[in-house]
Amino acid sequence: MPHPSVEPGPEIDAIDFYTRAGCGISLMLQRALVRRGVPIRVHDIWVDPDAAARVRAAARGHETVPTIGIGAKVMVNPRASDVVGVLERLAPQLLGEPPPPGLWRRLRHRYRWVFNLRT
Repeated sequence: MPHPSVEPGPEIDAIDFYTRAGCGISLMLQRALVRRGVPIRVHDIWVDPDAAARVRAAARGHETVPTIGIGAKVMVNPRASDVVGVLERLAPQLLGEPPPPGLWRRLRHRYRWVFNLRT
């Protein structure tokens, strides 16, 4: 049962992802969140002046992207693990299954004896 002083917010159905065209950091974060199955509403701050105003309000006057909005929580330039951590607390229904390990991780595990050699 939630704490009585904490009012449950509106149901969160997706995160708001503020970005701009050509931002590589935003693209990497977006790919990581999509791999986790997180539904994303993308807002381009160069196209949408309201989105740019929200980002400036969150980033102390700067247009820093990526900026993530999860309900009332706003995160400026977060890591994917930070976003997943907030989602686990605020909206766990948005998280899908973690992605399977990538090729490098599988090979490193299979041939761990090679990587543990010391020269």
